[in-house]
Amino acid sequence: MVKLVGPQRVAERLGSSAFVLVDPRRPMKYLSGHLPGAVNLPAYRAFGDDGRLLDPAVLGAWLGAGGIGDGAAPLLYDSPQGQNAAMVAWILEYLGVPEVYLLDVFFERWKSEGREVVYRPVDATPRRFVPSPNPRIRATLDEVRANASERLVDFRSAEEFNGERDLDGRPGHIPHAVNLVWRELNGTGDRLLASREELERQVAAAGIGRGQKVIAYCRSGPRAALGYLALSQLGYEVRLYDGSFAEWARAGMAVER
Repeated sequence: MVKLVGPQRVAERLGSSAFVLVDPRRPMKYLSGHLPGAVNLPAYRAFGDDGRLLDPAVLGAWLGAGGIGDGAAPLLYDSPQGQNAAMVAWILEYLGVPEVYLLDVFFERWKSEGREVVYRPVDATPRRFVPSPNPRIRATLDEVRANASERLVDFRSAEEFNGERDLDGRPGHIPHAVNLVWRELNGTGDRLLASREELERQVAAAGIGRGQKVIAYCRSGPRAALGYLALSQLGYEVRLYDGSFAEWARAGMAVER
């Protein structure tokens, strides 16, 4: 499971060879200011032109070239609402990285506290990365279609879920899914996640029972990755359907409104 860490702990470990600091935001965001020593691995580059997650071997080569691999644990951070870091963190977990750390506040909080920020890009030191995929935390189209027991949770906006906003030519949501909007998972004061008590309240209000197994989806994966992170922190057994609603719609599957 991904471990959340506070800014002081990160500050104390800047420059440590035990960690690889990773900024998963887009390059323009990265060049507008980033943590010292952070390499830029934009989350969107984990997906092909068709929107699908790249093959594990290709992802492994990308991550290795970015400095992730043997001997150093990745430590990620993000800007609001955190879906870039959540997506890369899930990818790392899926590919078998044993320790993944994530700053529990956004970059903007780090900067506002007067902590060090730099602007020049950092060249990664390539490492050997051997993927070892864990299918237990990933759901496929066929598994979602055959699902009879896991709770489907849609982390898109209420407008997308209800079919008022249609981005895929199939307004609505996967049958029997419940809606938990990803933005509601963020905490106050530029915190990545809301308090445990607030998250539990939201989860219960969405109709997700304690101990229930969950499949998280959105439109293309990143928003659901934030949902995956939040539910995992609460102790839920959750899988990410990274193909999400875009793949479901392309495949002509039934939808509800």
